[in-house]
Amino acid sequence: MPWEPLTGEQLEIRNLVRSLARERIAPRAAEIDSSHEFPWDVVELFREHELFGLLFEEQYGGAGTGTLLALVAIEEVSKVCATSGLILAVQDLGSLALKLAGTEAQKERFLPKVASGERLTAYALTEAGSGSDSAAMRTTALRDGDEYVLDGSKRFITNAAVASLYTVFAKTDPGEGHAGISAFVVEAETPGFEVARLEPKMGIAGSTTGELVFEGARIPAANLLGEEGDGFKIAMRVLDRSRPGVAAQGLGIAQGATDYALDYARSRETMGKPIAEHQIIAAKLADMETQTEAARGLLYRFGRMVDEGAPDAELTKASAMAKLYCTDTAMWVTTEAVQILGGYGYIKEYPVERMMRDAKITQIYEGTNEIQRIVIAREMLKESRASLLAGVT
Repeated sequence: MPWEPLTGEQLEIRNLVRSLARERIAPRAAEIDSSHEFPWDVVELFREHELFGLLFEEQYGGAGTGTLLALVAIEEVSKVCATSGLILAVQDLGSLALKLAGTEAQKERFLPKVASGERLTAYALTEAGSGSDSAAMRTTALRDGDEYVLDGSKRFITNAAVASLYTVFAKTDPGEGHAGISAFVVEAETPGFEVARLEPKMGIAGSTTGELVFEGARIPAANLLGEEGDGFKIAMRVLDRSRPGVAAQGLGIAQGATDYALDYARSRETMGKPIAEHQIIAAKLADMETQTEAARGLLYRFGRMVDEGAPDAELTKASAMAKLYCTDTAMWVTTEAVQILGGYGYIKEYPVERMMRDAKITQIYEGTNEIQRIVIAREMLKESRASLLAGVT
């Protein structure tokens, strides 16, 4: 038996998710990709087996099983279908601001229906002119009595048009930078709010990505998360915890591609033997497996840190490293998998070309990997370390 980092209870849940992924989701993956249609049947499967609950505490209708197991679930689903794995990851992303900054009344009002999957969520921070530079956002939320009036737009929002609950960031003080940003819960049926368009994409084709438009959209002041001006801090706390969801998606893609390439290399013969026995292919497989396992170590470490109560300051660097390494691994491994399959790897009959397309976005969203490197280096510069150069003149 291979060594397992998970407990017996965690393994039982992981094996359930793995079975559902292989038996119910894998046969749908190619069709989801080719049809570009959001897989509501997968959402229903998650609801039926209470998989959304893995992301939430028991008091709000969740399983209370912790962050590590939630990441494992995203990984397992993403091994067979990255679009379906993203559904779980975004349910966490879109609700994290509520978990972290919501009042008890806000949590009790919204979270149970999110934990059951009755309501899907989305996270609306990015705009056409402000991705990594959130201080440049132009969407405003101006107070008018017991309401805020939202005007502006958001771009590249995952779950657009399928979510019924959006975490939206807007400027309550347009003259300020980060200090002028606030966070709100916006319900899909709000007058003045609409999804203007959905984007055709290279990968994760069954996931909706769209533009949100707010034109005099009025939301109750009770939907403000935290205080005015808290939005940027909330957004950064959310991203520190949500980036590993994308890391888990990338890890799943990488493992799925490695497993498929291994099976293919065992059965495909050339020059009188399986290509897995040719040294150059064997070396590729060994590197793919090693890099994927190294990525898993960073991801699971982050999950354990959260579950064991590590302070927020410790999560930033760990989150960025997991996201960076897992998603770079996904892109590299899927490229190698396509190469191992040769011409077959380039055609849609085989899943590795889909995995390669799906992998690319993981290096971009939830903070580009260039930004992750900046974050990691910035955190390193804050650290006090015993230097080998100490005392050297």
